[in-house]
Amino acid sequence: MVETGHVRVIRQMTYQPAGRRAAAVETMSFDRLRELNDGGTQRADFHVLAVVDTGHGSVTVDFLHHPLKERSAVWIPPGAVHQWDDIAGVAGHLVLFVPTAPVTHATRELVASPDLVAHWSIPDADWPFIGVARDHLLLEASAPSENFSTELPQILLSALIARLRPPHSGARSRHPLFLRFRSSVEAHFREHHDAGYYARALGYAPRTLSRAVQQATGRTAKAYIVDRIVLEAKRLLAHDRLTAARCAATLGFPDASNFSVFFRKATGMRPGAWQAAVAVVLQNSPCLTRHIGVCAL
Repeated sequence: MVETGHVRVIRQMTYQPAGRRAAAVETMSFDRLRELNDGGTQRADFHVLAVVDTGHGSVTVDFLHHPLKERSAVWIPPGAVHQWDDIAGVAGHLVLFVPTAPVTHATRELVASPDLVAHWSIPDADWPFIGVARDHLLLEASAPSENFSTELPQILLSALIARLRPPHSGARSRHPLFLRFRSSVEAHFREHHDAGYYARALGYAPRTLSRAVQQATGRTAKAYIVDRIVLEAKRLLAHDRLTAARCAATLGFPDASNFSVFFRKATGMRPGAWQAAVAVVLQNSPCLTRHIGVCAL
């Protein structure tokens, strides 16, 4: 992160595997994370999956604070802004991987989901299986260059993800229509804000789509779309430092005034006021100034 006047601009963290350019999966311990991380807010173009063995700490993901505890997991998808707030006493490991790294259809579909929860507890009955899957992945990822396989870590990553079974936020159903709607929203929310568009595109009546989304999330299809747009707007305002006019253009609004009305209705604040409030928090955080190893977490 660099300073421009009184505004700090956060750098995008890019996947850069150290010494193994073809590797789609990398691992590190929380000890190593503490060496590389200075407490700044970050955004990556890769997934960060952490398994906490012991200790307590916290992480903020997309403006939501999550307390860490033993036998828990953290999932930070590409594009999510995050900050490791207090990890001095945390032990465990992180797995960093590109979106195409998992090799099975089920795990690739899960990784592509835009609404996985950021933090969850691991049931005691699952812990032995997850521990073995994680340790096997760590072993393969640390193999000497002459014995290193790019395929095996990806296979073992898929096994670990399958064992972790990361939950979806609020989704109580695997209704196929909701899954198709969710994917369509993720692909087109910048251009299309109307639930009717998605109903037509998916070939269903608006009421049928609404029932499927309500059953899965407890929210209307429109509310689901609004939440996704608001999240992206917050990312752009806080970490790309875009103006309301540029946010409007990026997110498919006709003008800054229209976007400002939408944002205020959804959050209770105008975009500029929300951006200023978040900037105060970011300016009080240590800034991230370099790339180290994989991603300079």
